[in-house]
Amino acid sequence: MSKIAIVTDSTAYLDQETIEQYQIKVLPLSVNFGEETIEETNLGYEKFYDKMRSFPDLPTTSQPALGHFIETYEQLARDHDAILSFHLSSGISGTFQTAVSAARSIEHAKVYPFDSEISCEPQAFFIREAAQMIEDGKDVDEIFKRLSEVRETLQAYFIVDDLNHLHRGGRLSGAQRLIGSALKIKPILTFENKVIVPYEKVRTYKRALQRVLSFLDQSASEGKQINASVIHANALPEAERIQKEIQEKYDNVTVSISYFGPVIGTHLGENSIGVTWYESN
Repeated sequence: MSKIAIVTDSTAYLDQETIEQYQIKVLPLSVNFGEETIEETNLGYEKFYDKMRSFPDLPTTSQPALGHFIETYEQLARDHDAILSFHLSSGISGTFQTAVSAARSIEHAKVYPFDSEISCEPQAFFIREAAQMIEDGKDVDEIFKRLSEVRETLQAYFIVDDLNHLHRGGRLSGAQRLIGSALKIKPILTFENKVIVPYEKVRTYKRALQRVLSFLDQSASEGKQINASVIHANALPEAERIQKEIQEKYDNVTVSISYFGPVIGTHLGENSIGVTWYESN
């Protein structure tokens, strides 16, 4: 039986228990505050949002170096036959392509870079499914078959609190930002073709959230088991409120709370909320 290792980048925002349980290697992306560069694994999300609030410009982000990938893969190749490497969407970062480049230089194990086509907790969904299957003795082909099934039912929607972050990060034009801010529009965002796109524009946060939860209702009403998560950008009380609402409404939905860490939070901004889910086995 082949030994399979898992690598991911830090934007999956895995909890430490999962990392240790499945011996997952995490390659950190970084946030740059001017000349100061901090790996996001060394910057808790609360501290990050405090720092971003007081920083005059929008921070920038950077991916792990190619050498970091190669070093990690070579280390794992000593004891593993295969390495599954999960990364945030290639449409918003070059991290996945760096993984592909690094994989070509590894001789003693087969490296399988996996483009999650998304980030944060949805990226973690793929990782946990794969990790459990490895623990259950499944092979690479069986794992990728299941990951394809997860992708088919995976949905994720985000509501941003402040349009300025999307504008400054190049996601909205100046005109869209000004009109949206004047009308107090709360855009619902999603990932489409590997990039963040506006899905709908709603006048208030309350209506936007109701709309997102209506999408979840469509999936949950079919009666299948759903694995869901409420993602927040330093808005834990609101995430807990939404989690409770979902838990009380559905017997077939397991819902956790996760967060938008520094790299993704740079582009979405504080107080953003997301809801994501897929059909579990």
